Amino acid sequence: MHDEYEINKLAKEESWRMFRIIGELVEGFDSLADIEPAVTIYGSARLQPDDELYAQTEETAYLLGKAGFNVMTGGGPGVMEAANKGASRAEVKSVGLNIQLPQEQVCNDYANRSITFHHFFVRKVMLVKYATAFVIMPGGLGTLDEVTEVLTLIQTEKIKPFPVILFSTKYWRGFLDWLKATVLDCGAISAEDFDLLRVFDSPKDVVGAVEKWYKKHEVVGKKALQA
Repeated sequence: MHDEYEINKLAKEESWRMFRIIGELVEGFDSLADIEPAVTIYGSARLQPDDELYAQTEETAYLLGKAGFNVMTGGGPGVMEAANKGASRAEVKSVGLNIQLPQEQVCNDYANRSITFHHFFVRKVMLVKYATAFVIMPGGLGTLDEVTEVLTLIQTEKIKPFPVILFSTKYWRGFLDWLKATVLDCGAISAEDFDLLRVFDSPKDVVGAVEKWYKKHEVVGKKALQA
């Protein structure tokens, strides 16, 4: 009898969890429906404001904003804060999609629109769903997870082949060399997969690549609608 009670209790908890997940998805869809075109910027939460990369991230987001793009981040400190700061300075939508963590992460002060999620996977959906391009600044395990997920979604045609831009040749060189020398060599990926990536060291080059892709595909899209 006790076992049956525990099973029923667990079943009810799982059902309510499903509704909480749906609630997070609905909140995300409702809150972000008007932010396109937007660029998602990923990177380390541990980056300090006095680091050169912080200034480069802020400048990248600022220039993207001036070019007409809203900016989305994970809402936390480090790279996320720098990107939201740049977007806020450009007076565009600066979106922070925060996550509840055991060590509480507070959304940075530069996000002028923020949502806090409990489930990582819902947050990841939102960071991808409304993005026109992805800029990957140096980061740790979370950043590696995000860049490989985006590449997998493009590779498997689950999302459009949006630009995936790695910032800092020095930082990403080892990762790319490993992919080419080890992963490609054993046949786990194709040479064409590298066409999904661009590597830049200048905020202006990042923004130029995003603008070029967006303008080209915006024109193509309009022609297709007219046809």
